[in-house]
Amino acid sequence: MTKNVYVTKVAVLACALGLAGVVPAGAADTATESLVSVGSPVDATSRNHQNEPAVAIDAHDPDLLVAGANDKVDQQPCPASFVAETAKCEPDNGVGISGVYFSFDRGHTWVQPTYTGLTARDCAGPDPCAPHVGAISRIPWYYESGLVDAGDPAVAIGPRPLHGHFSWAFGSRVYYANNTASLRDFYDKTTPDLPGSVSIKGYQATGVSRIDNPTRERIADQSNWMPPVVVDPRQAQTTADDKDQIWADNAETSPYFGRVYECNNDYRSNGRGQIPSALMVSVSTDGGDTWTTQQAAAANENGHGVNEWGLGACVIRTDSKGTVYLFSGREENPALAKGAPLGQIVMQRSVDGGKSWTRPRGVLQTVNSPYVDPLSGWQVIDGWTGARTGTSGSPSVDIANGAPDGTDATDRIIVSWANTGADAANQGAMISSSTDRGENWSEPQSVALPGDRPLYSAPAISPSGDRAYVVYEAVTSPWRGSDISSPRPYHGVFMSAPITAGIGEWSAEYDGPTGDLRATFPGGRLREERVGDYLYAAASRSYGVGVWIDVRNATVCPAIQDWRAASLAAGTAVLPPPSPLTDCPPTFGNSDVFAATTG
Repeated sequence: MTKNVYVTKVAVLACALGLAGVVPAGAADTATESLVSVGSPVDATSRNHQNEPAVAIDAHDPDLLVAGANDKVDQQPCPASFVAETAKCEPDNGVGISGVYFSFDRGHTWVQPTYTGLTARDCAGPDPCAPHVGAISRIPWYYESGLVDAGDPAVAIGPRPLHGHFSWAFGSRVYYANNTASLRDFYDKTTPDLPGSVSIKGYQATGVSRIDNPTRERIADQSNWMPPVVVDPRQAQTTADDKDQIWADNAETSPYFGRVYECNNDYRSNGRGQIPSALMVSVSTDGGDTWTTQQAAAANENGHGVNEWGLGACVIRTDSKGTVYLFSGREENPALAKGAPLGQIVMQRSVDGGKSWTRPRGVLQTVNSPYVDPLSGWQVIDGWTGARTGTSGSPSVDIANGAPDGTDATDRIIVSWANTGADAANQGAMISSSTDRGENWSEPQSVALPGDRPLYSAPAISPSGDRAYVVYEAVTSPWRGSDISSPRPYHGVFMSAPITAGIGEWSAEYDGPTGDLRATFPGGRLREERVGDYLYAAASRSYGVGVWIDVRNATVCPAIQDWRAASLAAGTAVLPPPSPLTDCPPTFGNSDVFAATTG
């Protein structure tokens, strides 16, 4: 069965610290929750897994939202023989993971369209099967182009171009960016009849899909989607693009109105590891048909090497004057840090439509978890075999650029991230803002509710700059260490605050019910928990929306927990592990994309 829309009343909120005050005692939820990933089953792991959601609101038609997420809905249910040999659920078979969802009522209900592409969702049995063409619940036209939709989705909505000009009078264009790879790389070179002619030199590139003027009828017809465009197919053979973000300049006052910007990390280590990593920016002046790519920050500028990791997890935005802001994160190597690794949020600017960029400049400090899990190698926040936080300190950004016309812009920049250090003083959903183009920043403060230890957070600001929003997801238990038998409760929260001279008192619009992080895994590896590397928020002039990964409907698997404990003791994944389809509750691994909207 597929997932239904859940509407849950939650408890009265306690007082919570904000930037300029506290939440009044007894404040109740004012946002409406909704299930975004409505096409996914609740069972048949790992088909029931999503992570890393993104969302965008159409500034010209704020009833319209588009979302994306890593969605395993078209994977084969976890084949037992593959699990026994690899401790993983997903063979590398070329089936993509980039789910797409639309709302036409300000985020109250969602549609996950069905298209045609490469799928293994209807495979059964203990052995990996050969994927085939059939129904999919993901972004279309990748298989037909000879590509794989490989996740890390980013979405944006801008004006539609017509005859070389951009105007809201022509309607809207949705941009969906994600990692992509060559389908041929997943098959033997002699395999016949693979479709498509697009070639990618490196291990992984960025693909961008587009659809104009979405309606319920138009999104139901696959032919209304344009085939994906590979942003930089001429990359080197040893590179892998990752952690992409996309933005369309949507304010009419901008001299670059309609221009589209995409940023990503370019890992130059034979597709392995995190260093060295250059920061790349691609620009399209024709609505995504063609792209020009350049290096905004070189690998040797990024602090890469033994002591610091390179710039990563970029985000790109524009103000009402067309200035482009590129943010990224830099972090100490946790193996060499003295205590919790410190990091920086780094900013660059372009005033010529992305042709040239200022040098990277650190503007805010971050604190990440010092705990590196011995099995996964990732930094974790809740305990060993826990949920990773490697990108918690990376920035999420929004700008009050006055879209769609730009005339009442304040151009306030708001930045959010999660501090995940080892003690309460270094934990929180952090917020800072700037009113002078990023030259100076407000003192960072956490807006998290008492008892919450956030993993990731994301802000949004109304185009007119009169209200700010933050969504975050947090574990509510203390650090568990090697105790993997105790619950690790976790939930999503959506906050907002008015803005006058500054950001006012924060209040909880939504405080979601908890689930247990131990019931999650990446959809592939069984050795650790996973809810993703980021989440997202967006705002119109009248409402805000946040999306996160929710695990209220996931069930802990005792057999998996026992196996994780044994693997932790052994220092490696012990083979064979339990089989999720036969040894676990049906809803083990069931993570959902949820949204909270004040629309």
